[in-house]
Formats: sequence, structure tokens, C-alpha cells
Amino acid sequence: MSTWTPMHGQPYQPVPYHPARMPVDESLHTAATLRERMMERRTVRAFSTEPVPEQLVVDAIAVAGTAPSGAHQQPWTFVLVTDPEVRAKIRAAAENEEKLSYDGRLGEEWLNALRPLGTDMHKPHLTDAPYLIIVFQQRFYLDEDGEQHKHYYVDESVGIAVGMLLTALHLSGLAALIHTPSPMRFLSEVLARPRNEKAFAVIPVGYPAEDATVPDLVRKSLDQVLVRV
Repeated sequence: MSTWTPMHGQPYQPVPYHPARMPVDESLHTAATLRERMMERRTVRAFSTEPVPEQLVVDAIAVAGTAPSGAHQQPWTFVLVTDPEVRAKIRAAAENEEKLSYDGRLGEEWLNALRPLGTDMHKPHLTDAPYLIIVFQQRFYLDEDGEQHKHYYVDESVGIAVGMLLTALHLSGLAALIHTPSPMRFLSEVLARPRNEKAFAVIPVGYPAEDATVPDLVRKSLDQVLVRV
């Protein structure tokens, strides 16, 4: 297996690509099944403390790592946190920031948008869920000579990877949510991340608690999101 290295300045070197083509009937069935399964996905805030096989989470992160990225720079780092003490530190710092936000920093318009979701400053999922995946975006990288190189379309690239991560987790039978305490600088400090990384999202992962509930929400219909030209 070859090891990835930065591609700056390398010549274009194409290789053949001949994936097996799926028969149309099988393709239609696969697409319909995927659509049905993904319609069942919900954001969960109440997690069971029941253990989860780590390989499920690792495989989902590997799937996220296949996402397309600007100039193929793959500007992401996934920090898998299981240590209870570290998760407790993250929760304490996150709840401190969230208290400031819910006490007025968010602004009334944002708070009004959040009310139907039933969220508040308390984040027990950060310590209840057996895993936290902290996603960092790499704004740039440093080569062996210490020279700084910019990454491109970082927000878009990491956003796509996170979407694929959530999909993989759901299809593996796990629940997750996207948590974005603002600001998130404390995550770099708690996890001792290098200066080229900026926290993008905190994703608790596990099984839903037996008494878990979710908001009574309705997704937009296909007609509301699809425009044919």
C-alpha cells in the first residue's frame, strides 16, 4: 500500500479507472434502499452508555476519508476520544461556552430558530456517548522545511467528509449528532492539536438511549429541494 504525500508540484500521472458497472435493476434497488434507510436517520441527543465496537467507528472514519477534497489535499483530522477524563473536560468547556450563547450571545433570532429542537446549554451526550469524534480542518500544512502551504476549499472538503461520516455511522446502526459549540478554540487546547488545525465539529457516537426522543420534525419533500432544468 502506498503512503500519501503532499502533491504540490507533482506532474499529472493518470491511471486507468474501470469500476464494475452495476446492473440497472440492482442499481435502482440499491438506490431505493439507501434512500429509505437514510430517511430513518435522526440526530440523537440522548445516548446509551452501552459499549460500541470501535471498529464500527473506525470504519466510518475510513469512509469519511474517501471524500473528495480541493486539490486532493484531504484537509481533515479525526480525533477519536474515548478517555472519560478528556470527555469530561470537553463537556465542561463546551457547556461554559453554550451557557454564554444561550444567555444572549446567540441573539434572539437564532434562539427562536433553536426552540423547536429543544436544545439548551446542557450537553450530557458529550460524556454519555462512548465515543466523541472531533473533526479538525487543516487550514494549511507545513512541509519538512517548515514552509507553509495553503489548502483549498477546506470548508467544503471537510463538510463533505463529515456528511459521508454521518452516513456511514447511520448505515452501521449507530446514532450521532453534530455539535458545534462556538467558539471551539478550547478543543485545540484540550486535545493539543497543532496550529494548522481548527476545530470543525464534535460528533458524539453510540446507540440511542432506551428513552431517547427526537423533535417532531418533517423534512422538506423532494419537490421542495429538487429543481429540474
